This record gives sequence, C-alpha cells and structure tokens, in this order.
Amino acid sequence: MLTSFLTYIKIEKGYSAHTARSYGDDVMQFFTFCGFDPEKDNLSTITHRQVRYWLSSIISNGITPRSANRKLSSLRSFFRYSMREGKVKTNPVARIIPPKSAKHLPSFVGEKEMKEVLDVERYTDDYPGSRNQLIILLFYFTGMRLSELIGLTVERIDFSSSSIKVLGKGNKERIIPIHPELAKIISEYLKLRDEVDVNKFENTLFLTQKGKPIYPKLVYRIVRSNLSEVTTLEKKSPHVLRHTFATHLLNHGAELNAIKDLLGHANLSATQVYTHSSFEKLKKAYKQAHPRA
Repeated sequence: MLTSFLTYIKIEKGYSAHTARSYGDDVMQFFTFCGFDPEKDNLSTITHRQVRYWLSSIISNGITPRSANRKLSSLRSFFRYSMREGKVKTNPVARIIPPKSAKHLPSFVGEKEMKEVLDVERYTDDYPGSRNQLIILLFYFTGMRLSELIGLTVERIDFSSSSIKVLGKGNKERIIPIHPELAKIISEYLKLRDEVDVNKFENTLFLTQKGKPIYPKLVYRIVRSNLSEVTTLEKKSPHVLRHTFATHLLNHGAELNAIKDLLGHANLSATQVYTHSSFEKLKKAYKQAHPRA
C-alpha cells in the first residue's frame, strides 16, 4: 500500500522524488514503531492510540514540534489515500491534535541600519553599482519576493503611474506603487543597463554584466554583502528585506490589510505575524523605560 501511495503522490500530485522519499520515510517510521508491515498487514487495525503513542515517543526523543507535525502530515496523507482506496474506513490521524510549534518572529533590519544600506554613497556609479543599489531599493520599497524581482521585465514598470506590475505566487498579478524618486532611480539604471545589454531582445530588468538574466545566487550575494556591513542579524537574505518593508510600514501606522495587499498574501493570517514583531518591540521599549518593569 505504501508503494502505491508514493506512486500516487509523485504521479498524480506531482511531488518531487525528494518529497515523496520524505513522505515514505515518515510513514515507515510510524509502521516500524508499531511493528507493522503496510504492504501486507491489515491497515484497518491501526488506531488513533497507536498514532498518539508514536507521536509522544518521537517528541520525547527530542524531535521539534515542527518536524513532528510534518511527520504527522505525511501519515495523515497516507491514511487519507488508504480511505480513498477502500483499505480503511476512518483516518486514525484525524483525532490527533498536532503539537504546537513555537512562533518564529520574522527577522528585520532596524530603520537606522536600513538608512545606511540605502545610502547612495555606498554604491559605485557603474552598471553593477547601479543594479545592486536598485535591487536593495526594490526589495525594501516594494516588499516583493526574490522570484518576483528576478522575473521583473522592463515593460512591467509604468512611469506614468509610478507603479510596477509584479507576477506573484500562482501567477497572480498585483500592482505596487513606487515613489517618484524610486522611479527616477529606475530610469537612470535603465540607461546604464542598455550599455551592457548584449542581447537586445532580453527584456529582463536585472542583468549580469554579460547581459544575461540575473540569477538567485547573485541576488543573495548582493543582499548579504550589503546587509553584513550594517547588521549582525544571522539571516541576511532578500526575504529579510521583505520582512523589513512590512515591519517598518506597520510601525509607521500602515493598515494591516494594505500591507497584506502590497505583499501579495492570500489571507490576513500570513500578514499578522508582523504585529507580533511590533508588539515585541513595544515590550522591549517598555522594559527598558518603565521604572517598575
């Protein structure tokens, strides 16, 4: 049964071989714990108590709640498939309450440090300097994702309305307003870009010095290099700049729904994590300033 399940998630669900292997390992870990052969034994004999004992066992052995939830999800999917195939009537995982994962607050750069990163004096006047500066600016001023920035094309910039069309997750398009000053910097960048564009048919906004589309590793290096000079944050990635964009907006009074739309979140719950960041900042300020704190 496990073999057919793995075939199902690879062929019908389109999961990668690596993901399917992870699912298989998770499911087999459970059945090994139970002394059960999923290919031969009767699956309907498995109860929610066995699932609960297994879950308690792996947590007591030091596995994180996040990893435990992943394993539980794999097992839930397996039994859901088994129900579809008529091998079981109920899903024994359905009654299991997943362990709560600790909430990891998003890392973000402070406003003072961000001001240093945005200082034009940091960047050279040639094409790489102009490109690197604009990459940092777009991440911070628009909150776009790495994939969205790499996918930007020249025609998606509308100078008349000072906006950029971004193609987000699920090919959903959203329009992000840009400050006239940022539009001016983009315009100046495009002049330098034309000088290195060896392929005149290449419409990608950001290019390497050889005129080819920019790639993720290069963008990571650009962001990490610039953030390393101003912050001691462990994470120094494009996504940190996205978090910084949202956090700074919230700290300056932007409505959560507006931030949600700018980030391209499907629902408000994904955006609400930034309220925790702001609250943590308030608690820190309170402890530092209140005489009885």
